[in-house]
Amino acid sequence: MKICLRYLGDPGYQQGIGQEVGISQATISRTVHRVVNSLVAQSNGWIKFPTTNNELMESKRIWQSRYKFPTAIGVIDCIHIGILKPNRHGDDYINRKGKPTLNVQATCDAREMFTSVDVS
Repeated sequence: MKICLRYLGDPGYQQGIGQEVGISQATISRTVHRVVNSLVAQSNGWIKFPTTNNELMESKRIWQSRYKFPTAIGVIDCIHIGILKPNRHGDDYINRKGKPTLNVQATCDAREMFTSVDVS
């Protein structure tokens, strides 16, 4: 997972990432492929779209009245929150810019209600 997130966070050359973490480009490629396929296979449990015409119309109405994205029915965003580097496993919290952070991801529906939050 860490390798895949590193690649997705800064999709440069797989060979360069492999050199950073000490594994081959082929291993990077296989790892990214497996993790992304696993995430896609589970996405139906995480991503929820309006299921009725009324829900869809309500979502569009809310977004059109508030935002510059009139066809959107929700939003996903991530942010790195700065932390003090923990004494144990501190290097696990270092982001790609070399700072200790927690990565927070949140999704909201058209009513601006959180539908999921992940801090990892």
